[in-house]
Amino acid sequence: MSSVCSTFISSSALSIKPKCANPSRSRSKLRINCTVGDVFVFSESVIEQKAVSTAEPLLVSAVRGENVERPPVWLMRQAGRYMKSYQIICEKYPSFRERSENVDLVVEISLQPWKVFKPDGVILFSDILTPLSGMNIPFDIVKGKGPVIFNPIKEAADVDKVREFVPKEYVPYVGEALTILRQEVKNEAAVLGFVGAPFTLASYVVEGGSSKHFSKIKRLAFSKPKVLHALLQKFTDSMAKYIQYQADNGAQAVQIFDSWATELSPVDFDEFSLPYLKQIVDTVKQSHPELPLILYASGSGGLLERLPSTGVDVVSLDWTVDMADGRRRLGPSVAVQGNVDPGVLFGSKDFITNRIMDTVRKAGSGKHILNLGHGIVVGTPEENVAHFFEVAKGIRY
Repeated sequence: MSSVCSTFISSSALSIKPKCANPSRSRSKLRINCTVGDVFVFSESVIEQKAVSTAEPLLVSAVRGENVERPPVWLMRQAGRYMKSYQIICEKYPSFRERSENVDLVVEISLQPWKVFKPDGVILFSDILTPLSGMNIPFDIVKGKGPVIFNPIKEAADVDKVREFVPKEYVPYVGEALTILRQEVKNEAAVLGFVGAPFTLASYVVEGGSSKHFSKIKRLAFSKPKVLHALLQKFTDSMAKYIQYQADNGAQAVQIFDSWATELSPVDFDEFSLPYLKQIVDTVKQSHPELPLILYASGSGGLLERLPSTGVDVVSLDWTVDMADGRRRLGPSVAVQGNVDPGVLFGSKDFITNRIMDTVRKAGSGKHILNLGHGIVVGTPEENVAHFFEVAKGIRY
């Protein structure tokens, strides 16, 4: 583990020479203490951290602005994708919906990164489109193609057919999986749920799947805005209930993905996304005032100042925004998440270390969840993911 300390020493991003104490052994563990400017670094094997904590998860404490010893860390899309153990499951169960709608598989896949890397957040293995079937919107997720909506919404009559989402009735496996995850993880990490934001969900069901130009939903927005608003309201009501359901069954924080809202101009974001995000947050906070809500919108640099007005507790930044600039633009009241470029995990271990430390230094000591600025990329070397977590969990404020 002395190599971890040496990577900090060579970190050009810090431009500060660390001072390292002599290594000391405590029973079977080797400890190396390093001071790097205002950041105190303590390296310890991720695998050897076995202490069971009954206290509140670090991630929740950090979001609330409490004094924490280091930034909590997890990775978006961390369940599966790059892990060989997940690929083995995919070979046995090739259907994504089967993997994400079977309690045993959901739990097993959700726990795969936890068992190996011990992140501070364990996110439910699922998809933002999971509620669609329960809303009378048939869909599938096809390997190599992505989401496919069988009957895209075009008219008011199509919106009328969209029914109210009742999570307990239509996705009981989500609640069961979250309950099991809480039992498995205890409070050693925060169990994370997630939902899709109304505009992003509407984009999928109007476009019929993924899109490059979002011409169909923009046509609907600008030619028949009442139809789109009706659809957005249905998703808003349903996603608020879905978040409440996840929290009632064990989720200790919930992330809202508004991946496609940033395809809107600011004036259109103010009409078709922002009000509905506010509604969701207001509704959830009435019933679950202490539940941390995280908002992630990819490519949100042009809209950043608007995001705290949703009322969320955390804004997740993608890597196109400098963390220091993001902090300044968001203001001190909101926590931040991110924002290491996922491509960094293809670099050398020294390079990964430097980027982690640069992000943490710019984020400052508190109200920061260390994460990538987007989902982890397929093909990312697992040993680099292990290094990412080892370095991240070795940081001390």
